[in-house]
Amino acid sequence: MRWALVKVCLAVTAMVVVAFAVPLGLVVQEMASDRAFSNAERQAATIGPTLSITTDPVQLRRAVESTQMGAARRMAVHVPAIGDSPPVDIGEGRAGAHAVAETRRIGRATTASVPGGGSALLQPTALGSGDIAVVEVFVPESEVSNGVTTAWMVLAGVGLALIVGSVGVADRLGARLVRPAERLADAAHQLGEGRLGARVPEDGPKELRSAAAAFNAMADQVVELLANERELAADLSHRLRTPLTVLRLNAASLGDGPAAEQTREAVEQLEREVDTIIRTAREQRATAAGPGVGAGCDASEVIRDRMAFWSALAEDEGREVRLAGVDRTVRIPVARPELAAAVDAMLGNVFRHTPEGTPFAVDVHDASDAVIVLVSDAGPGIADPDAALRRGNDGGRDGSTGLGLDIVRRVAESTGGDVRLGRSMLGGTEVRVWIGLDGRTRGGSGGVRTRRGRRKRRSN
Repeated sequence: MRWALVKVCLAVTAMVVVAFAVPLGLVVQEMASDRAFSNAERQAATIGPTLSITTDPVQLRRAVESTQMGAARRMAVHVPAIGDSPPVDIGEGRAGAHAVAETRRIGRATTASVPGGGSALLQPTALGSGDIAVVEVFVPESEVSNGVTTAWMVLAGVGLALIVGSVGVADRLGARLVRPAERLADAAHQLGEGRLGARVPEDGPKELRSAAAAFNAMADQVVELLANERELAADLSHRLRTPLTVLRLNAASLGDGPAAEQTREAVEQLEREVDTIIRTAREQRATAAGPGVGAGCDASEVIRDRMAFWSALAEDEGREVRLAGVDRTVRIPVARPELAAAVDAMLGNVFRHTPEGTPFAVDVHDASDAVIVLVSDAGPGIADPDAALRRGNDGGRDGSTGLGLDIVRRVAESTGGDVRLGRSMLGGTEVRVWIGLDGRTRGGSGGVRTRRGRRKRRSN
């Protein structure tokens, strides 16, 4: 499309230049010729008064030589025979006798070609005797075409400049039209490949802006629909797992007996079934290539919401909870359901792998290029942090869906961040989630960092 516009503009401009430059050049050429012959007529007219007074050859010669053309040997006077006097030719005549006689016969100025190039202006002049003398002025070809070559070159330069300028303007206009269309096509391909963050800037011509707005609205609708499906999976993984955790803890306190054992087995079987459903939903989950326009959430709001959900169970188990850094808005490029699932996974691990009464804390730090979420507990810690990070890859044990920290890792890595495990200041495990804000990948993503020699702090 871009080159088509350039070609059309080139053809139209070339036709316009030819249509105007060629006639203008011909007019300039005609004007130069008229100027040269008008000057010759003025020079011929200077001999008229002398011819009306006398036809004496000596006086005529002096009069001819006194003129500019006569001094340049470009003027001649042809006087016919008068009475017994023979015809007189003064100066160097270049026109033939036939042309001179024809001019005398018709009684008006004529031009005649001169052998070797140039033209001769033949101007009839009346004598006192009533006869007609002819004044001949030679006009060389250089005077007839004086300035014509320069004019043609100027016209050609102007025409070329117009063509080049029009091509440049057409190219810029074509680029303005084509680039939004190319971005729209590229975003459509990305969306078709499953990269749900693809969006199109709404710029360019009105029609393309409308198309971009419609595409973005469609993509947002697709993301919303898929988010609803992912939210259903998140409900299975967290809204079901949380009451199951409570059931498992309550079943553990039933003591011994057939009824208690049957209850514990039923809870374990239910956990296995939920694990199977969650794994299936996880395998079918579409992968998006990062957030786009309309994606993202307020991390503080999500964490406050999930902490409110888990606080009831924490109160039942006598756990002391500290929450910090969520008193202001912290925008991150992660969809709300994804962050909620990651937070629930980390808090769920605290309740599953630490004894009742173990305090824990959640801290949010807003840096210039990242948001850091810390989940710390005062439990026994993780004996093998590397294996804990790999848990999401195997998922082969009962009671484990393979999600856990793998959900957290996927959320962090989708923003260029990472997840690290270490020793918390409470004495137990610290899960540090680095969520990138500028898309730059941190080195050692997914690595394990151990904190040593840190002083334990008292929980608030």
